[in-house]
Amino acid sequence: MAPARQVALRQAVGETDPSFAPDVIAGLTGRPKRIPAKYFYDARGAQLFEAITRTPEYYLTRCELSILRERGREIAALLPEGSALIELGSGSSEKARILLSVAPGIRLYAPVDISREMLSEEAERLQRDYPGLCVIPVQADFAEPFVLPAPVLRVTRNGFFPGSTVGNFEPPAAVEFFRRLGRTLGHRAALIVGVDLIKSAQVLDAAYNDAAGFTREFNLNLLSRMNRELNAEFDLASFEHRAFFNSGRDRVEMHLASRKAQRIRVAGRVIEFKKDETIHTENSYKYSIASFADLARRAGWEPASSWADAGSMFSVHALRNAA
Repeated sequence: MAPARQVALRQAVGETDPSFAPDVIAGLTGRPKRIPAKYFYDARGAQLFEAITRTPEYYLTRCELSILRERGREIAALLPEGSALIELGSGSSEKARILLSVAPGIRLYAPVDISREMLSEEAERLQRDYPGLCVIPVQADFAEPFVLPAPVLRVTRNGFFPGSTVGNFEPPAAVEFFRRLGRTLGHRAALIVGVDLIKSAQVLDAAYNDAAGFTREFNLNLLSRMNRELNAEFDLASFEHRAFFNSGRDRVEMHLASRKAQRIRVAGRVIEFKKDETIHTENSYKYSIASFADLARRAGWEPASSWADAGSMFSVHALRNAA
């Protein structure tokens, strides 16, 4: 999921987000209907995503953590002494802690997250657990241009972008995102990226249709959020969760499909649905080692190394800013 299923707590958006209503209306009146995946992550959505990551079918989090634990020292060796680690969509910083524990030369950690409360709480814990580390939280939507604080700009900067959140970007948008990130981090910066790998449709379909039903509930919770925050009138029973691997585009798609023809009021607008018409709620692109390396090069980054878990389900890439 990330920037979606893999985004998890990292792209949590507050319930008062002023862009929610206009984005929803624009998406539901478009053709085809769609809503940005970042709106999954209200408080309930974040809880459901955490439950998803613990299901036996959802391999992504477990595989990425195993790579970071087993290869952490090799990854950390690529980060210059006295430099900063800037994590995009930091959330609980669980994965960054693995690197920080084996990279004592990191002088500064800058978690970037849209949630002020989460940033503040985690920064306090990190400062307590790593007393020699300077922690400077940055409240921002990392998918948009943002400015780093002056202390971060004074040292060599490294990026950390775990969770395969890159998969939620359309490939051209991913290229532009990495180009912009290269300008933010600077010449010769290192970037560590988690990337989900292409695999069988059976494995991917199972990961996004867990037997316990958490992903179904996670998808339908988007309708609940619209009911609560936008005075919408969705009957959740009249929609069904659909998730499948589109092999022609190397992506998992998530949709909410209308079980019948219906008219629904949302934020003062009446939205019409045909039977089986869907709201496209998320894409999660999958890559091979080679195809991600090609995307990185097009964005001005030079692949330096890559690692996969024992089952070749997931990968972590080290890139160097060539611009």
